[in-house]
Amino acid sequence: MSLVPMRAADDSRSQAGKLEGTWFTQVTIRDCQNGAVLRTFSALNTFNSGGTMTDTTTGASPSLRSPGLGKWEKAGSKTYNAISLAFLFNSAGIWTGTQKLAHTIEVVGNNSTFTSTNQIFDPSGTLVNTGCATAVGQQM
Repeated sequence: MSLVPMRAADDSRSQAGKLEGTWFTQVTIRDCQNGAVLRTFSALNTFNSGGTMTDTTTGASPSLRSPGLGKWEKAGSKTYNAISLAFLFNSAGIWTGTQKLAHTIEVVGNNSTFTSTNQIFDPSGTLVNTGCATAVGQQM
């Protein structure tokens, strides 16, 4: 079974370089100070017409992190900015905080590169952790 939607030949050319759609990405969590790779995992990011987005990840169990919901906007001819929020839970199912992801995305054809920051807030809204990541993606 193929996960790639069927497109007419001229449709795929007209969509190349656009953020709208679903992207399969390989995320690399990095040390913010020296860029060293800490771990990698896969994620899906869907950018909807009108500027909303959804993200899901294999980087955390679905019982520990909700899907991220957010917004995106065009920032340049091939660049976009996006922000999403997800709820975080412990193994007992108790809400432990919120994750905020901020992305700068460059799209070339059907490929993308993400530079991202991660902020974790406790339930009272206090920032408790930050992180950095990069990702490469392919539009489905």
